[in-house]
Amino acid sequence: MKAVHFGAGNIGRGFIGHMLSASDYEVCFVARNPKKISMLQKRKEYPITLANRDQDTTIVNNVTAINVGEQDRVAEHIASADLITTAVGVSALEDIAEPIAKGIHLRMKQRNPAPLHIIACENAIGGSTRLKKRIYPLLDEQTRQKAERYVAFPNAAVDRIVPAQDHLDPLQVTVEPFYEWVVHRPALLDGFKKIKGVHYVDSLEPYIERKMFTVNTGHCVAAYFGYLEGFKTIRQVMSHKPLRAKIRHVMEETGAMLIQKHDFDPQKHSKYIDTILERFANPNLTDQVTRVGRSPLRKLSPYDRLVRPAMQASEFGIAIPHLTSAMAAAMLFNYERDEEAMKLQHMIREDGVSAFIRERMGIPDTHPIHGQVVARYEDIKGRKEATILT
Repeated sequence: MKAVHFGAGNIGRGFIGHMLSASDYEVCFVARNPKKISMLQKRKEYPITLANRDQDTTIVNNVTAINVGEQDRVAEHIASADLITTAVGVSALEDIAEPIAKGIHLRMKQRNPAPLHIIACENAIGGSTRLKKRIYPLLDEQTRQKAERYVAFPNAAVDRIVPAQDHLDPLQVTVEPFYEWVVHRPALLDGFKKIKGVHYVDSLEPYIERKMFTVNTGHCVAAYFGYLEGFKTIRQVMSHKPLRAKIRHVMEETGAMLIQKHDFDPQKHSKYIDTILERFANPNLTDQVTRVGRSPLRKLSPYDRLVRPAMQASEFGIAIPHLTSAMAAAMLFNYERDEEAMKLQHMIREDGVSAFIRERMGIPDTHPIHGQVVARYEDIKGRKEATILT
């Protein structure tokens, strides 16, 4: 079985590529970094190390790579592949749509009758559906009609912490032991070879929202609260008991919404939160606060990990004082080396806090959360400025 994976970064190699190889897929990474591409082509393997006490290391084999710019070669690989996966970031899905479209066109032209599954493994709700919407306008009508029969785009939820890292071997990657990959079963076509370790479910939304609004929300909240307190790493933040308690309170607020919406068992969800907090505190992982908090504009957008659960909680009548504080903390993330953070600060200076909340976060002036976030922002900013002055 052949898999084409877009993105040879830490998530691609340390999570998706590893699982595909373990399921006996030959994996061709489509990447941009010439050095990594050359090394993957030459070695056809790389090591991944678990961030546990023994630092267990596994060799991932049956891999190679090609440059994303070689679109004809990429198309040839897609034409004969059984599976396409991605780990490029939601904003980059548009960039890989054209080579995938060319591959699908070639595949249909060659009359390959085997099913092709395209799974976007991104931190987003409906990632594969988003990718499909980017690809299909690039196909002619005849190819689209054929693709509807032979190409499927199952949505997925993925979860594994893979921090930024620096090894002597550029291909080596360190990952946490925990992982979760959930795929929407009804979207699969006959003939799909299941991937070992993947959980296939009939309803994906509960799993996606549980992950997005617990793991992703909690992780970025740890970064924003920690940044305001001057901490450098997530591990330092999690060692600070008052901050750890604040992070848990946020996750309990999003959890209250998830429990009502998806009928989760409260005790099981509380244990899930415990597990996530322990993952953040893993002593064998060092993750920078500024890395986890990066791209605050995206994380404050209407359908992402902060605003979306807040608005849904409000619909259920759930109080969210800690989540609104976290949203305010995100608005105060002013890390100078983060382009989005600087753009965010410029917007607030130019148009004001209320306009930012209305126009960028999608929360109307009349919505009760709007005033709560403004109040939290002014309070946190005022206390921070008072600390600086003293």
